[in-house]
Amino acid sequence: MFNIMVIEDDKKLGRLIQESLERYGFPVFCIEDFKNIESSFEKLAPDLVILDITLPYYDGFYLCRVFRRKSKLPLLIISARNSSAEQLLGLELGADDYITKPFDIEILIAKVKAALRRAYGEYSDGVEEKRILCVKGLSLDEGSFRLSYKDMTAELSKNEIKILRKFLETPDKIISREELLTELWDDSAFVDDNTLTVNVTRVKRKLEQMGIENAVRTIRGVGYLFDSSSMEELQDE
Repeated sequence: MFNIMVIEDDKKLGRLIQESLERYGFPVFCIEDFKNIESSFEKLAPDLVILDITLPYYDGFYLCRVFRRKSKLPLLIISARNSSAEQLLGLELGADDYITKPFDIEILIAKVKAALRRAYGEYSDGVEEKRILCVKGLSLDEGSFRLSYKDMTAELSKNEIKILRKFLETPDKIISREELLTELWDDSAFVDDNTLTVNVTRVKRKLEQMGIENAVRTIRGVGYLFDSSSMEELQDE
């Protein structure tokens, strides 16, 4: 069974989350020593983290950066800080989801299960699914989480892998936002539309850093299109 670390300084809420997850059989470790969260993280080596933002001693955004440098594990932010800017920052820093308080505990449980399935189970990039996809010199290695183009490489997150896989599987075809949401989060009804926008923007930025400009086009009111001709133009220069 997967180990879950809960980093929440509201003891009542932390206990509710712990008891709810334990009813489904998950071993749960709730942080009590907020001065030594990093050492607890390394000692427990959790499979998933539920992280509050407003904490004693360390800001949750800082911890998100720290965890992402150490691991690609699923990371869910829960916070009363519900501004769009803070939600976007959490996702930019590598959180898999940002859940604003107050929330329905059953929704949190559903998101935990979905994140674990994506990372380790039915919906994950399991061994049988790890491939290398190539379109006109752009190569996506699902096994190593790397994107390569000419002599450049970029490290990718799980969500970036899934978006690029969809783009490279269907180049020059429109992919609806609903398709991408379902690809990433199983049930698009639970996901704020900004979440997808942030992840697609991160993919665009990494392509631009590799010299591939305007490859991902937004089709207003519909979705996105991966334009492979952008690479043809670069290669001809």
